[in-house]
Amino acid sequence: MKKTLLPLLLAALILAHGTASGWGFFGHRTITQIAVYELPATMQAFYFRHMAEVVRLSTAPDERRNDDPTEAPKHFIDMDHYSESNPFGKMPRQYDEAVAKFSADTLKKYGTVPWVILEMKDNLTEAFRQRDTLNIVKYSAELSHYVADSFVPLHTTINYDGQLTDQKGLHSLWESQLPEKYINDYNLTAEDAKYIKDPLNAVWTTVQRSYGFLGETFDRASKIEKVMKPDVRFTFSHKYGKTSRRYSDAFAAEYEKEVGGMVDNRMKEATTMVASLWLTAWQDAGKPDLGSMMTPSKPTKEEKEKLSTEVSAWKKNTLAQDQLLLAQQKVKKVEAVDEIKSAKDMAEPPAEAEATPEPTPAASAAVATPAAPVEKVKVKVKTKAGSEKAKQKASTPSW
Repeated sequence: MKKTLLPLLLAALILAHGTASGWGFFGHRTITQIAVYELPATMQAFYFRHMAEVVRLSTAPDERRNDDPTEAPKHFIDMDHYSESNPFGKMPRQYDEAVAKFSADTLKKYGTVPWVILEMKDNLTEAFRQRDTLNIVKYSAELSHYVADSFVPLHTTINYDGQLTDQKGLHSLWESQLPEKYINDYNLTAEDAKYIKDPLNAVWTTVQRSYGFLGETFDRASKIEKVMKPDVRFTFSHKYGKTSRRYSDAFAAEYEKEVGGMVDNRMKEATTMVASLWLTAWQDAGKPDLGSMMTPSKPTKEEKEKLSTEVSAWKKNTLAQDQLLLAQQKVKKVEAVDEIKSAKDMAEPPAEAEATPEPTPAASAAVATPAAPVEKVKVKVKTKAGSEKAKQKASTPSW
């Protein structure tokens, strides 16, 4: 019995951080779809032909986290664990060097997203080289997922959900609630894909820039908390005998005014990075003819017209308004949650009763897929020293 419990407990500890999904299904699928529009014509027809599947599979890493204990650390890297003042100066960029300095177990515990991105890029390059259509689709989707995660500031810190600064729920608010609710206001146009000569440097630059937004991510929430009472700030939901708390729509509206430009910026830049790494993998594989991997080998009239319509809407920034995002497509509604719109006169539930909110119907794929599994409760105990690390401010970025 003891031999069985120990691995389960270790797995639970590793999974605690990973239960907060990057961008939510809506964000991941939107980023992946827009990346297709940024590709050159030599790649775009192939990706557009397979776009529904690539978009659907872009959330697969989140869907398997609860069943695969090795998955969770791939989505983040807690840079502030390694240093309060100069984490990027102390962390080697090469994986082997980082293992030699900190140990593989430490890296797994505090996240490996930069190296996972590079691994997925190499896997995609090999899939192109082997002309393996199934793996091209699979690794394009997974590369998109991990790249997008690296653009989320809260994926770079031990205080990943605001749990150490009494701001629990900030993760879902930043990466799911805001983009789902305010996508019509975001500017999703971005630069075309470009070949990346040094992927290692590009990935670490992305992580460092995300880390630089942490101060504003926490401080601007604190600014609102000072003037908004708790009974207005939170919403409580009851399901299956448990109570969970999330930030209210009223708080989300004020937070969007404060950080909406940051969320928009990170989402838009993520699309370009995804498309550029797809392009880089294809070029590194020798630029194989993607048309020969399609049946029929050329886009149909309907495909050309549909692609033209969507690219035009993307350039005019009307994809969301025109309901052309695959993530906006409706699926069968899950069981409704009895929700209390105000937290007034309610005591905050104990930590073990809190859970990450389920994705909204709008955050689901365009093609028929099974409903995403309910995310498990995440628990992460930190020492006083750990809390002090999480309160550290980063330099104020501009967006």
